Amino acid sequence: MNLLILLRHSFELWNAPPWLSERVNRDFPAVQAIQRSSYDGIENHLGDAEVIISWSLRPEQFKVADKLRWIHSPAAAVHQLMFPELVQSDVILTNAREVHGPVVAESVMALVFALAKCLPQAIRLQQKHLWGQEVMWQGRPRPRELAGATLGLVGLGSIGQAVARHASNLGMRVLAVRESVEKGTPEGVHQVFASSQLDDMLGQSDYVVLAVPVTSSTRGLMNAARLAKMKSEACLINVGRGPLVDEAALAQAVRDKRIGGAALDVFEKEPLPADSPLWDLENLLITPHTAGLTEKLWERHYQLISENLRRYLDGKRLLTVVDKKRGY
Repeated sequence: MNLLILLRHSFELWNAPPWLSERVNRDFPAVQAIQRSSYDGIENHLGDAEVIISWSLRPEQFKVADKLRWIHSPAAAVHQLMFPELVQSDVILTNAREVHGPVVAESVMALVFALAKCLPQAIRLQQKHLWGQEVMWQGRPRPRELAGATLGLVGLGSIGQAVARHASNLGMRVLAVRESVEKGTPEGVHQVFASSQLDDMLGQSDYVVLAVPVTSSTRGLMNAARLAKMKSEACLINVGRGPLVDEAALAQAVRDKRIGGAALDVFEKEPLPADSPLWDLENLLITPHTAGLTEKLWERHYQLISENLRRYLDGKRLLTVVDKKRGY
């Protein structure tokens, strides 16, 4: 069985280390893994591949891969693969949501702490050599406690459930919106709302965390009207994908102090352009899509890949299968 690893990115960590294919070939004698870091001449390998590990495949490339049975994306987001030919096919699609979820959840909590304790303001004052105790106390929002505060989760996948556990352990009241309310209330969540009740949840939350995939129903989810539903001192945190947020509307809401602030790890366009107004907003914290970074990333990837390879070879159901009709 031929497995093609095809990953090419300008950021070093997103590229598979050389040991990945070597380890697959060592641990799975029935698998012949080929690793490529360039798309040049890739058509010569697509036709023989039964399994592909990649986050990007164009429709014309998919057509060439006529032996393909399974695609694994090392990313959590798979909207770039949702072209009709793949969606309508029998090819299985899996993603790495369980790899990234716990790590991103830690970053979410770091951002919540940073906003609660006004660390962005403190850093700006430090850069100016200013002792800003009075300034920070008179600012808005003021430094505040997390215990007793309400955190609203948009999404209860791997990230959302881990965030809920962390926040609950800190004494926060956790609310959540999920598409399928009938799935129940996970550990750490006080109340689950239906998607149609999002505005109700926003109005109760001191911190709103976006951790949902990009779909037709979530693109532009946090627009001007939705931002207006948030409490005046509430903060928005986005670790999902940039298109979830109307960035112009968010910039205006933060600038006009209609919400307390925001922390963004993902953006409509990445890298974030140097002339984006988001850079200069006083109560907006920017991290450059680093929420999922960890020195253990590829070891975590391999744990999932190897488990799913065992299941695939044994004819068992794979983990983290994407519902291609829903797009996540």
